[in-house]
Amino acid sequence: MAKPDDRSDNVEHLQEAVQHTIGNLEDAEDYLAEHAEEISPEEAESISDKNARRRNSIERYRSEIKDEAEAGDE
Repeated sequence: MAKPDDRSDNVEHLQEAVQHTIGNLEDAEDYLAEHAEEISPEEAESISDKNARRRNSIERYRSEIKDEAEAGDE
């Protein structure tokens, strides 16, 4: 038998994921700022691209948090 869908802590998990992703983004930006002259242009571009994906993920997480919060109000 399948387990019932328990969504009671989804918002909490999503908020943790947002914080984790923001931390990774900030760490990468700090790394770029500190080592910009030492790394290759390709590596810098790769880090910048990954941060762009992180920003998109954060927006998706926040949208999902909003959806989950609204679903919890029902």
